[in-house]
Amino acid sequence: MRVIVVGCGRVGSELAVRLVQEGHDTVILDKNRAAFRRLPLDWGGRTVVGYGIDRDDLVRAGVGEANAVAAVTSGDNTNILCARICRETFEVPNVVARIYDPRRALIYQRLGIPTVATVSWTVDQVVRRLLPDESVTDWTDATGEVSLVERRLPDSFAGRSLAELADGERFRPMLLTRGGHAKLVSGDLVGQEGDVVTFGVHRDALADLEKRLRPGVEEPDRRTVSSSTRGR
Repeated sequence: MRVIVVGCGRVGSELAVRLVQEGHDTVILDKNRAAFRRLPLDWGGRTVVGYGIDRDDLVRAGVGEANAVAAVTSGDNTNILCARICRETFEVPNVVARIYDPRRALIYQRLGIPTVATVSWTVDQVVRRLLPDESVTDWTDATGEVSLVERRLPDSFAGRSLAELADGERFRPMLLTRGGHAKLVSGDLVGQEGDVVTFGVHRDALADLEKRLRPGVEEPDRRTVSSSTRGR
């Protein structure tokens, strides 16, 4: 694919390096020539000095032949305007804008502009939207609040109901992959060795999910704890 990355900051430079490593024809556009110092000396892409909201600069970067554009500068307004120009004027099929304010990101998404709002997972989410046909293990919603996380089922849960792995609205098993086949998790589904489970998990509960799935760690029986407490 031919991809243009607008902005050679920390995110843009990492994204550009990753795209080249994965074999994509990549151009990175930035108004500051010094920003290209973030790229490795042997980087295999092309750099263009210019502005992401300037149509002539975008043309020099090859927007007319681009399959995807990622606007990841440090300015929300610049990213949104760049994304709109690339989509509406140049009809680039895959466009994504990085937005710092998640409330604004939701507004723009409702207008049909794909956005990414959280720094910690920006690169993965941009790649997922730019290259929708390539597989991605983990997915996070646009607000950064809820993720889908794939984990192997601990052997200690073999023969037990997968419903035991749920913790209210904090995390719950959603999808089971077994023997190359996938199915949605129902209330009576029992785990087997070798199962892979995809969980829906709130970002604040990820550490607790990892603890629950850690081999040799058993969740305490709350009824037993309550009985022992009452007997004191």
